Amino acid sequence: MTKRFLMTTAALALATAGAASAQMTAVGDGEGQVDIVAWPGYIERGETDKAFDWVTKFEEATGCKVNIKTANTSDEMVALMNEGGFDLVTASGDASLRLVAGKRVQAINTDLIPSWSKVDDRLKDAPWFTVDGVHYGLPYQWGPNVLMYNTDVFKEAPKSWSVVFEEQNLPDGKSNKGRVQAYDGPIHVADAAQYLMAHKPELGITSPYELNEDQYKAALDLLRQQRELVSRYWHDAFIQMDDFKNEGVVASGSWPFQVNLLKSEGLPISSTIPEEGATGWADTTMMHAEAPHPNCAYKWMEHTLSSNLQSDLSVWFGANPVVPAACTDGSGMQTAEGCTANGMDDFEKIRFWTTPVANCSQGEGACVPYYRWVSDYIGVIGGR
Repeated sequence: MTKRFLMTTAALALATAGAASAQMTAVGDGEGQVDIVAWPGYIERGETDKAFDWVTKFEEATGCKVNIKTANTSDEMVALMNEGGFDLVTASGDASLRLVAGKRVQAINTDLIPSWSKVDDRLKDAPWFTVDGVHYGLPYQWGPNVLMYNTDVFKEAPKSWSVVFEEQNLPDGKSNKGRVQAYDGPIHVADAAQYLMAHKPELGITSPYELNEDQYKAALDLLRQQRELVSRYWHDAFIQMDDFKNEGVVASGSWPFQVNLLKSEGLPISSTIPEEGATGWADTTMMHAEAPHPNCAYKWMEHTLSSNLQSDLSVWFGANPVVPAACTDGSGMQTAEGCTANGMDDFEKIRFWTTPVANCSQGEGACVPYYRWVSDYIGVIGGR
């Protein structure tokens, strides 16, 4: 698996110089609030389910009120952080180094995070938030992008992602056309590339995030083919859940969050990682370069690494804690078996989201950069 993210030396130098200068040296009294951009389901205060609340006690202990702005895509997160006014963001790997390069986030002083020592060693220096040994965030959760499916249609788990990429009759004898979805984000190009890695090895794709022109064209062609099948390009988790409940959607790439909620409602839903493998996300709490409430932000970052939060969040979202002890220490709802089921042992099998750049392992200027993914994926959705 390729996890490296290559940036130009100049961009790295500028990003490091700009953000490192803002690094805090001490945590003082809280400012009364902390404003966070987060994925749906990532910060719960018991409003969806009373059993899941890792905000209320934090607010009571610190006096820092937690304000949440939900974002449904990484591009939306980057846009919000570019606008400013927020303290923190739970950025995925296809956003985190864009924020570093754009000097939108600051270096984190891990000496001010007592629980840093508890973080999974596989994540401490991960290349999607660490530049030249400087950390620009704290790991939050990680997991795979799963294939969610209706168990009334699929009596057995689909073995391949072909059910959402190739027109075919499903096990109920009906076509998949108009009954599947695709993710409404340019990073979905990587899902197509990963599918091609297994089905067109002659393309020579070694990483779904490092595509030369021929490989990229093949991925776009597959996505144009997929467009004829999809009923909706989803980015809102709750709208996707409604589509599975009420609009006849039976298969789609998704997050464990949607799977767990639909199953909790007693709906015929399950998920799998097909034989081609899966892309995935390793999300990082990052602090805005001009965070208006830095002390509350640091207090929240320390709180996010508590075993209890990590344990309950991993159960709620169907993800993996970045503090391994949360699987076994009994601090929350998670268990060793639950972590295994969520893929804790599959870290090396997941191709984590990273932002594509031109200078990649295939050579300088050999790969198609992310801005092309953005414009071309808009074109695919629009029928071009």
